Amino acid sequence: MQQYLETVNFAQDSSMKRPVPGRPGHPAPSVHAVLTSILRHPGYYLLAHWNWKSAITSAIIRGLLFFFTNLSAGFSAASWALLLQFAYRATTSGFWGAITQALRLAQPRWVAALTVSLGLTALVHAVEFLVAWLGDTAELRRSIVVSLCFTVVSNLFNLYVMQRNALVVGAQGDSLGKDMSRMPRLIAGFLAWPFVRIASLLKGRA
Repeated sequence: MQQYLETVNFAQDSSMKRPVPGRPGHPAPSVHAVLTSILRHPGYYLLAHWNWKSAITSAIIRGLLFFFTNLSAGFSAASWALLLQFAYRATTSGFWGAITQALRLAQPRWVAALTVSLGLTALVHAVEFLVAWLGDTAELRRSIVVSLCFTVVSNLFNLYVMQRNALVVGAQGDSLGKDMSRMPRLIAGFLAWPFVRIASLLKGRA
């Protein structure tokens, strides 16, 4: 497993069909190559790199989101929704974060962004809906709609910050405290990113 290195440049070995350490001149992996590697080596990508930072932050934020969304049904219903969502996210968000972390180096970046914002979001909320439905969440429809909208943005944000080595676990990751200290600048950069891209495209056409 030591061969599956988390470096910015690693190539796809055509004979071994698995990620290998990068060398100068080798391109970053494709999204397809990363997803194939995850399927073939889930223990390495999903267990060894279970993203506890994503699990902690997601459990807290989603728990509060479900609490306030269900507060109209009463404090008890809101508290139950919070506990249910906290347990679900604390258990599974480490896996979703691990997938995002694996995709952070993939090229082209727009394909990685679509994979995270659409594909991963659909998977996350299919499971979330089942958990919320089985748990008899009071404001089920409203909770899922609010959570879904939040997830599309948060998944893109997670990919953005992981591409800048924040909220990353493993050898290349910093402490959670250091990641949090970078958040104001990262949030500002994420909010500005669409406008920067549009300006860059317009400048290129001029």
